[in-house]
Amino acid sequence: MPNFPKLQVFFDQLVKDALICQKRQIKKKQQDVVGFLEALKVDYTQLDIACNEENRMWMRQNVPEEKKPANGIPLPPQIFNEEGYCGDYETFFDAKEDNMVYVFLGLPPPPGSKEAEQADKVLIVENGTRAEETNAEESLDESREVPVEERNGNAHGEEEQAADEEEGEGEGGEEEVAGGDDEATEGDKATADEEEEAMEETDKAQAEEEEEQEEEDLQSEEEEEEEDDLEETQEEEAE
Repeated sequence: MPNFPKLQVFFDQLVKDALICQKRQIKKKQQDVVGFLEALKVDYTQLDIACNEENRMWMRQNVPEEKKPANGIPLPPQIFNEEGYCGDYETFFDAKEDNMVYVFLGLPPPPGSKEAEQADKVLIVENGTRAEETNAEESLDESREVPVEERNGNAHGEEEQAADEEEGEGEGGEEEVAGGDDEATEGDKATADEEEEAMEETDKAQAEEEEEQEEEDLQSEEEEEEEDDLEETQEEEAE
């Protein structure tokens, strides 16, 4: 088995000059995946299966059976994280639309990204549920009978003193937290802006590719029409 880097994108280098419809679709999908990874500055390596038989065989053997087409031969692009299979273009596209690309790639999302924010929300929900369970347990403990000595006298005075100390510490801590929140907000905004720029660059590249493809198709149609006209002219002359 070849020694692959962490993140690999298997592609077919020979499709760059092909005019067949299926080959054009493969080329577009490969460029979409590679362009998006580069826009996000994700470190990856392209592995050509057209000129390297070892890469071709490894890709075909390691794509799960349920992800293979009816003929059993998976088409590029196929994405792996080391030896772990991430998915094909369709699953990559779905992950991109759901802002779950880093989860799809098996990579930790950068701080401030949309995926990181979603993960924080999930963590907050989980922590909130656990906090409710903890509060319920504490309520049960408080409902138990407490000796009179603990409800009165020195116990009450110690609780008031502890509350005053916590209030003083809380005022100082709030200022530090406020400063930290401002810095975190700036970092989150910068990361979110990078993601938006990456999406815009990818969409722009796709639009340019579609325009080029339309021009190629139009040129092919014009050439075919010219050939038909030439054949008709030759037939008329022959008659």
